[in-house]
Amino acid sequence: MEIKPIRTELDYERTLREVERLMDAKPGTAGEDRLDVLATLVEAYESKHFPIDPPDPIEAIRFRLEQQGLDPSALVGVIGGRSRVYEVMQRKRALSLAMIRRLHERFGIPVEVLIRPIRGGRRRSAA
Repeated sequence: MEIKPIRTELDYERTLREVERLMDAKPGTAGEDRLDVLATLVEAYESKHFPIDPPDPIEAIRFRLEQQGLDPSALVGVIGGRSRVYEVMQRKRALSLAMIRRLHERFGIPVEVLIRPIRGGRRRSAA
């Protein structure tokens, strides 16, 4: 199979079959090099044709807390008091810039995720 851009679904399927065939290529071989190039082409095609939206900020916060074995009470002092945490987690209050900074610093949640609009949440007015 000659290496060329993936332009169609058929090209994509053929390339996936070739990638699967090369998965056991030994390090430092031409097969491994071919696998690297084909994997890059597949990734580019999938990014363009099957984009995945970043997670909702509240879902990202819940996920990170779960990963660390914590509950929302761990947010007290990070984004405010208990009532503020409740409002944010119930999507009744948007995250402020200060909250986003502290969540990123304390829990390592990417800023790009935290600045996204909260699904089903209140919109900030342009006041």
